[in-house]
Amino acid sequence: MKETTLVFGASLKPERYSNVAVRRLRENGHKVKAFGLREGVIADVSIDTELIPYEGIKTISLYLSPKHQKNYFEHLIGLKPDRIIFNPGTENWELIKLLDKHSIDHEIACTLVLLSTGQY
Repeated sequence: MKETTLVFGASLKPERYSNVAVRRLRENGHKVKAFGLREGVIADVSIDTELIPYEGIKTISLYLSPKHQKNYFEHLIGLKPDRIIFNPGTENWELIKLLDKHSIDHEIACTLVLLSTGQY
């Protein structure tokens, strides 16, 4: 199995990109964790509604708007991911500066496009 991705800002609504991302990541053999506001399951992935000190997170795929991210900066950095993907609409220069300070790679990209083009 491939490395673990945390989809941060996961939604139970099937039309939301975070939901599609969870499903596509699983279809592509990735281990997935999900954090969101509402409990539930996407494919075979349970959505956690409390912050968990996950171990071994390689990538965080961010689906939370910048105005809601600040409360999570410390947690995201504390997970020590190899990279954070800022999906469209989640770009946050304040967080990007903190990631640079902590030597965490980041990219402004779309998880779904990266998956579909084999660049994930």
